[in-house]
Amino acid sequence: MRALQIWAGPKARQHLREQGLRPADVRVVPAAAGGPKGLALNPLDRYLFGHWLPQSGQPVHLLGASIGAWRMASACLNDPDAALARLAEDYITQHYEHRPGKPPLPGHVSQAFSDKLAEHFQGREQEILTHPRLRLHVFTSRGHHALLRREGRLRTPLGYLGAFASNAVNRRWMGGWLERVVFHDPRDALPLPLADYRTHAVPLTPDNLRPSVLASCSIPFWLKAVCDIPGAPPGAYWDGGITDYHLHLDYAAMDEGLVLYPHFQSHLVPGWLDKALRHRHRASARLDNVVLLAPNPDWARQQMPGGKLPDRSDFQRFLDDEPARIALWRRGLAQAQRLADDFAELAARPSIEALPLA
Repeated sequence: MRALQIWAGPKARQHLREQGLRPADVRVVPAAAGGPKGLALNPLDRYLFGHWLPQSGQPVHLLGASIGAWRMASACLNDPDAALARLAEDYITQHYEHRPGKPPLPGHVSQAFSDKLAEHFQGREQEILTHPRLRLHVFTSRGHHALLRREGRLRTPLGYLGAFASNAVNRRWMGGWLERVVFHDPRDALPLPLADYRTHAVPLTPDNLRPSVLASCSIPFWLKAVCDIPGAPPGAYWDGGITDYHLHLDYAAMDEGLVLYPHFQSHLVPGWLDKALRHRHRASARLDNVVLLAPNPDWARQQMPGGKLPDRSDFQRFLDDEPARIALWRRGLAQAQRLADDFAELAARPSIEALPLA
């Protein structure tokens, strides 16, 4: 059984059938929010950025939300294979002090994670911002409504309740509560429009790179909001997955090239608050040129430890047995090497049959 499945929009399916897939075809690589699920993509990330994509010379735009922002920032370092391997190791072994049976305090998690990002990126910001080919774009969610412009014990839950209710009626209405703020490589604009939702763009600098990645990973109520990021509008910034859970953007508006999307499932959920809204999970014409790489669900059930990809429920399940969680995730990471091996074999073919995005 093959571990990796390839799904694609109509234009991308035709391209794969007629020309296969070459590194020079790729113009954009998105990386979704999803917490520990991103671990399953680590061997594939390491192969793509450490070996496959460097065979071409065109600029490639990397779009990241939450753990996807950490993944894409790591991919922009001089040795992406080593940087991404370190990301996996640090994610697996993350540790937060907490009372027995109780989750760690958000302030503690934020400080520990901020320290970890400093270990990875402090003093190396220019490596990322001057990469000769890769262009990083970090997605965050900024509180726009008065209730969400600053974090508070009562105002934050009330603000998110308002955002949830507005989003349930119309995704655009959530923009009255939270706006998308993209910290972007100032050398090249994104090759696609962001007109679908209230958006603000901020150039990436050495001063705001780490705060923006921290903000993009700051899950509400689990981490503290990141406030007043240098060069950006004042206010509270949270996880980029709130506005752009799986980065379902207007990729079809690109002038050329394909979108190569390593993902942990075969469908894209627009925002974090859309997870329960199944009618918003369907593919759209915006994904016409997208090639999506995802684990085969049957393979995951049969071969991954516990019959699934690592996910956030493992934190709760092993809250007081950290060594057991670490061992489980290490086994899952080892199994996920199959995804990279399958991609290498498929990408070498002159013609590829992909499943239609649905």
